[in-house]
Amino acid sequence: MSGEKTVDNVTFRIRHTMMLVSDLDRSIDFYTRLLGMDIQRIRPNPEKHERVGYIGYGTEDEYPGLELIETGGPGHVKEMRPWYGHVALYVSDLYKLSETLKAEGVKFTLDPQPNRPGSQDHVAFIQDPDGYTLELTERHSKSGPPLQRS
Repeated sequence: MSGEKTVDNVTFRIRHTMMLVSDLDRSIDFYTRLLGMDIQRIRPNPEKHERVGYIGYGTEDEYPGLELIETGGPGHVKEMRPWYGHVALYVSDLYKLSETLKAEGVKFTLDPQPNRPGSQDHVAFIQDPDGYTLELTERHSKSGPPLQRS
């Protein structure tokens, strides 16, 4: 399977990134309707007063996804801490998607533009309903040579 790596007979792949959300339904709508992700599964966790949704492109067993956790019901998150970092998504037509997202009122922290001067790759940064940063990348060139381990 693509996206896996085996080291010393142990296979690894990224399974998901977890994000705390204030309203699971609103977040699922954002990621599925505007970014084309699929709902992989939703599970209640009544013991912890949580609902957990898994979304992504393809099945949870084959592709990495996002784990969205709502605690205490919509709007009842005790503390939404700032998150240092972002989730990056490849998109095939950044400018077309950006027009759609802007029409939907999505906040851009960086409008679509070349990744660096003269680059064929383009990038934009948006925020989801809880303020998490998402990088949207349209790549046309291959990255540099792989890093060599010493």
